[in-house]
Amino acid sequence: MGSCGAVGSVRARYLVFFQYLGTDFNGVAAVRGNHRAVGVQNFLEEAAKRLNSVEPVRFTISSRTDAGVHALSNAAHLDIQRRPGRPPFSPEIVTKALNTHLKHPAIRYLDIAAMQEAAQHLLGTHDFSAFQSAGSPVPHAVRTLRRVSVSPGPASLYVLPQESRRLQFWTLEFESQSFLYRQVRRMTAVLVAVGLGILAPSQVKVILESQDPLGKYQTRVAPAHGLFLKSVLYDNFGPTS
Repeated sequence: MGSCGAVGSVRARYLVFFQYLGTDFNGVAAVRGNHRAVGVQNFLEEAAKRLNSVEPVRFTISSRTDAGVHALSNAAHLDIQRRPGRPPFSPEIVTKALNTHLKHPAIRYLDIAAMQEAAQHLLGTHDFSAFQSAGSPVPHAVRTLRRVSVSPGPASLYVLPQESRRLQFWTLEFESQSFLYRQVRRMTAVLVAVGLGILAPSQVKVILESQDPLGKYQTRVAPAHGLFLKSVLYDNFGPTS
């Protein structure tokens, strides 16, 4: 902390920790000038304007990350200079001011019961054309979904432990002898839409029976990075008595 600028003006330095999804950013560093690209630092400094510092706030980033790279806990320091006669902000006020501008949309909780109800419409043998993406070489879209479940899952490897304790993770599992191209990702997207209240459980049956892969809701595809091949099962495999 030190004095500078106008008489009585106090400049205070703060260390902040922050996390971000880098998908839409051109790295963490600010992009200056009239560019379409934007860095995480641009958002941080825009948020800091709410603090009305005498001098524009600039963040000094601890660790640079490239375009598309995420961070669970990066760090930066910033200096805030208040007008003469005003004391430095408390860390809590700085945190609240930044988070008010930066915080993501409110967490939306999934209606798990509705998702489980909707999943039952997918069980059994059906023509799953509505959940097939273009480019599949198979001659027909009839498949038998033996099992589908929506159940509590383990914490994500990509979330800090202290964050995991506040969040509930859910796993969607599908079992079939074979799947169509992107069938699982499309079914997942539709079930999540049910969980968010965008669709009613009964609409899943309507979508399935439509056999239309270009409908409004079934064109959504869940991201591939959330998809895992859990296991491969064989009939009559293993020791017999």
